[in-house]
Amino acid sequence: MSDVRENLTYEKFGGAIRELAQTIADDGYEPDIVLSIARGGVFVAGGLAYALDCKNIHLVNVEFYTGIGTTLAMPVMLAPVPDAIDFSNKKVLIADDVADTGKTLKLVHDFCKDHVAEVRSAVIYEKSHSLVKCEYVWKRTDDWINFPWSVDKPVVQRSGQVLDA
Repeated sequence: MSDVRENLTYEKFGGAIRELAQTIADDGYEPDIVLSIARGGVFVAGGLAYALDCKNIHLVNVEFYTGIGTTLAMPVMLAPVPDAIDFSNKKVLIADDVADTGKTLKLVHDFCKDHVAEVRSAVIYEKSHSLVKCEYVWKRTDDWINFPWSVDKPVVQRSGQVLDA
């Protein structure tokens, strides 16, 4: 794995969200729900929801990364899992910070697809090896990304928590 890193600042993040939202709006997609993949997707979903004037935000917690470049065998949804009935006949926009392997996005997409009118995905970054090719991407890179919310160590370090993932 390369030591090259993409550095995203909060300032660049703000511009990225506006550009990504504009791309979605220009495409004519008007989501009824923005579904955030926690943790990094929370920031993306909040920004997109405001920019797209969508007040209905849901969150799904998915565990997959255990460190830089290390993962579980498969991603796992953590409780509480959203009730799929809440998504019935809705247009859903899945929001995450990065489509790296694509396994997390695929898990959430598959969870939604049989219950919703339409599901699309939006990410800040997409890597070339991602299983999922998102409809909306701000930038493509194969570098590890330093996100502004995860580049600094936590104020409190809890045992068993994974840093930089």
